[in-house]
Amino acid sequence: MNLDLLAIAAHPDDVELTCGGTLLKMADAGYATGILDLTRGEMGTRGDVETRRREAAAAARVLRVKYRGNLGLRDAHLAADEDSKMSVARAIRRLRPHTVIIPYWEARHPDHYMASKLAYEGCFWAGLKRLPLEGEPFRPFKILYTAAYAPVTAFAGAFPAFIVDITKQFERRAKAIACYGSQFRPKASVRRASKVFIALDRLTDEMDALSRYYGEMIGVRYGEPFQVKEMMQVDDVVKLPVRSI
Repeated sequence: MNLDLLAIAAHPDDVELTCGGTLLKMADAGYATGILDLTRGEMGTRGDVETRRREAAAAARVLRVKYRGNLGLRDAHLAADEDSKMSVARAIRRLRPHTVIIPYWEARHPDHYMASKLAYEGCFWAGLKRLPLEGEPFRPFKILYTAAYAPVTAFAGAFPAFIVDITKQFERRAKAIACYGSQFRPKASVRRASKVFIALDRLTDEMDALSRYYGEMIGVRYGEPFQVKEMMQVDDVVKLPVRSI
């Protein structure tokens, strides 16, 4: 399989929340897209592994991805150790994605920032010719960092490198997120049973608000932000989008 775009994240539902609209937009444009979840989300307060597996499969159909896989690494115990990096590298060699989206390198949840480190190093390892791993050496051409969870806003004194207009994909992204009923639409009794603050209770509203905020930054209704660690190239300055004055 040769994917044009692969999104890697720690848990089922992370991709839907942070870059689901972008995956849809690329699928709409005819690109082969995919999702690689690192864990099964077994440490989550709500739902269970089988429920989340079914929800992830349903969301994948909404997002029109050609591939969705799960490495089955330990939820809440993600680490960039040798076995985990080999697992990511094996998937990269098999899927051969041109562009990879990974989490931002800072986050509230340890699994999210560890997923960023693990995914990056796994992508690098996949290109090592002498790595004792099946498959031909391969490295993605581009790595993008989804900045939706990150403190990359004008208020923090920083901006994302670019924002993708997902206005036409927003409603379908919301449908994909809604597939995770165990996480975002639990019964009232489930909500009351928890004695610990759970960010899930307000997460979908926050992500929708962020999509509106980033959309406003580029003059559209909804947007998803991304960061890169290298300079962006522009070939046609006459056709640059986003009005200045």
